[in-house]
Amino acid sequence: MRGPRETRRARNAPVTTAESASDPLPRTTATSFHGARRNSAILVTGAAGEVGHGLIQSLAAAGRRDVVAIDVRKPDRSLRDVCQETYVGDICDGSLLTRLLAMYEITEIYHLAALLSTRAEFTPETAHEVNVGGTLNLLRLAAEQARSHGQRVKFIFPSSIAAYGLPDLATKDAAGVVTEDQHLRPVTMYGCNKLYCEHLGRYYARHYRRLAQDRIPDAVDFRCLRYPGLISADTVPSGGTSDFAPEMIHAAAAGRPYACFVRPNTRI
Repeated sequence: MRGPRETRRARNAPVTTAESASDPLPRTTATSFHGARRNSAILVTGAAGEVGHGLIQSLAAAGRRDVVAIDVRKPDRSLRDVCQETYVGDICDGSLLTRLLAMYEITEIYHLAALLSTRAEFTPETAHEVNVGGTLNLLRLAAEQARSHGQRVKFIFPSSIAAYGLPDLATKDAAGVVTEDQHLRPVTMYGCNKLYCEHLGRYYARHYRRLAQDRIPDAVDFRCLRYPGLISADTVPSGGTSDFAPEMIHAAAAGRPYACFVRPNTRI
């Protein structure tokens, strides 16, 4: 999960200030550790993935060229050309996140990086390190950024229906439609990680350092949504249990056969 740092500044890319409707927090400074003025930025992790790729393109189409993108893979040129900076790196790399804290005034974080469900079952300890430890690093970064520039930091976190868990197919069929708070007993490491990170986000949004005298309340504006399987027209998925759906579509578009591993009566 480690990679060398690589940066690229988009040519003639304007740096804009992210919009915020939130009340200001006590402001400390908007300069880096070395005294230089920091650029405003939207941070996107997992930038080369299905959601990240489409998100950055949509932000660029809306005129937002202040994105700082991170992925363990090198983002393609279509992304590099519309970002303020791109980094090849790991969200578990504390030194990288410290540099970002020093260099940018981050107003929004879209945390899309994760070790997905299938891969997580082969390396559950690594999955926990990336999915939980990496998320904790970024939540702490958000809180420190809020303290630095005096505004709440919006933190967008895609959770997953893997947070739900039922012991067998018969129980699942009998359950029918479930509510948001039912059956939260995940059976995969990925699901456990996502559910725990939902609680971490709630903690950072409402209770972070609640006994500290210099506590800044509500510094992180945490928002999450439990996604089902996703389908992207631009990127091929890797490592998810529902990847068979987009893989079938991409194979059909390329004129290739596809052997699907799920039951014939499986519904998407």
